[in-house]
Amino acid sequence: MKTKKLYVGVSLGLAQLVLLSSITLAQERPASNLDEVVVVASRSPKRLSEIGKVVRVITAETISKSQGRTLPELLNNVAGLTIGGNGGNPADIKAVYLRGASAANTLILIDGIPVNDASEISGEYNISSIAIENIERIEILKGGNSTLYGSDAVAGVINVITRKGSGKLAANLLATGGSYGTYKQVLGLSGQIENTSLTFNASNLDSKNFSSAMPANSEPGFDKDGFHQKSMMFNMGQQVSKNFLLRGNFQANNNAADLDNGAFADAKDYTYSKSSFLGGIGGKLDLNKAVLNFNLSQNNLRNKYNNQGSLTNNTGNITHLETNLNYAFNNFIDVASGISYRNLSTVQRNPFSSRLSADNNIKSLFTSLFIKSKMGFQAEIGGRFNDHSEYGSNFTYTLNPSYLIADRYKVYANLSSAYRVPSLYQLFSEYGNLALSPETSRTYEAGFDLNFTSKINLSLSYFKRDIENVIDFGQVSPGKFGYINQNKQNDKGYEVELSYKPNGLLNLNAFYAYVDGEVTTPAGTSFNLFRRPKNSFGLNAGLDLSKSLSFNLIYKFTGDRRDRYFDGKTFKTVEAELASFNVLDVYAQYKVSTRLSLFTDVKNVLDQDYVEFAGYQTKGINFNAGFRLDIR
Repeated sequence: MKTKKLYVGVSLGLAQLVLLSSITLAQERPASNLDEVVVVASRSPKRLSEIGKVVRVITAETISKSQGRTLPELLNNVAGLTIGGNGGNPADIKAVYLRGASAANTLILIDGIPVNDASEISGEYNISSIAIENIERIEILKGGNSTLYGSDAVAGVINVITRKGSGKLAANLLATGGSYGTYKQVLGLSGQIENTSLTFNASNLDSKNFSSAMPANSEPGFDKDGFHQKSMMFNMGQQVSKNFLLRGNFQANNNAADLDNGAFADAKDYTYSKSSFLGGIGGKLDLNKAVLNFNLSQNNLRNKYNNQGSLTNNTGNITHLETNLNYAFNNFIDVASGISYRNLSTVQRNPFSSRLSADNNIKSLFTSLFIKSKMGFQAEIGGRFNDHSEYGSNFTYTLNPSYLIADRYKVYANLSSAYRVPSLYQLFSEYGNLALSPETSRTYEAGFDLNFTSKINLSLSYFKRDIENVIDFGQVSPGKFGYINQNKQNDKGYEVELSYKPNGLLNLNAFYAYVDGEVTTPAGTSFNLFRRPKNSFGLNAGLDLSKSLSFNLIYKFTGDRRDRYFDGKTFKTVEAELASFNVLDVYAQYKVSTRLSLFTDVKNVLDQDYVEFAGYQTKGINFNAGFRLDIR
């Protein structure tokens, strides 16, 4: 409670400071934050000032200064977003907890294509499999967004946008080395040849790592959880005519790792391999007042587990087809409408149960109307009709008014519904339950975004989310366990964010996030959210001493959390309390020339001994260093 009050006080103090500062700086040009163009929030390019929702962007500049980081590390410093998983083993980092929702309630997109894993228990995607070298920028849309994106977009959407070729054809080489025997090599090629753009990236990552299973009773001799990642990406665009762009993309990844045998338990010969393939073709046709987009994609994943010769082999496949039309009636009214088809299938084989083979599909029709006036009023009204092969029809909606004052101050409100259908595993496996109902939710949100000057921005958002029929693992009947529907989950919270750029040298960003929620069972009992902190605080300080030398300091406080794990000795589920912790990382980059850059980072500078998952330890202080060479 003291910690919560402290950070609330700090947040309010920062807000007061900004308000006082704005009085003397009111004559400056408004900040450009609201002028940034994003796509994820509306499926068509729009300025942030036109969007009445919380959208956060990790820019190309930020990513270029984060050569030694991973995608989970980048996302973990966004307000209201927590990465759950075994931080000591990259193969186990996959859970994205957005505003207290479960990992399955955040939709992951790569270039607008859903990439959730049809073979996983809850269908969530392992974001550690996306190599950061392939990423141009990341758009994070918070709140219920099933109207535009369908199932799984209950808490929000994360759209990873990959690099596209432009300019003169050039190659690049990157190499790093660091603690725990970690080495990485990247080869890239990007550019444009007449009407054809292309980007190619290939990377290899090897790490000897350490034993992430936390030794119980100081048991010695736990083996190291080595990790290996190979990744390749190829994007191509062909400007067929003045109005028609044809796109093609291909991505392949292979992650392999040594695994432990659960919390506090080692395994001498337990390995994991995950292969993923994402391929697609799409196009954009510019018409008189409209833009027509289409995409066809195939996402295939294979997970292999080998525990001392005991083999488990799971595959998951997603076929996605979508076409949408964005039509502008005039400068004040436009509409986005589309249809989509999505098929999911899985085949799973393991030595302990019969072979699982299952599939389902969903067809959707959606439309969203956007209006704005010269007086600053704006609104989005949208709806989506879904037809699921197992659950029939479903309708979601959004009502999202906002008001823009002097192109600098934005206030907004949002009412939206969303849903998530059970995964194939939750329906058809030996623990499956064909009587499961889909999760349905309603989210209420309000906030403001204030650009006082070109130097200071303050935003605050409040949300409340009610989820019915929450899917959980529990007792189906006497002596039988499997997936069940709890009654509901109620979440609420708020986020305060402040950015301050006093000059061209210093850039400060801070946030405080609070989320509280509980799940109510059919029996009337309740329990708090697992692995999700009520309180978190972050600070990012960027210092550009010159055009060549830059530093970045990243700090995050994560509050205490509850957790539960399976005890392999007692065969019981055990609840645990995870203590709060502080993590401080420092990054430095030096541009020797226009072609050569050197960089280094020191992570967990405070050498904190902290736990993200009960039964698993994390890395102490560790470092990484490398170079990037551009060949033109």
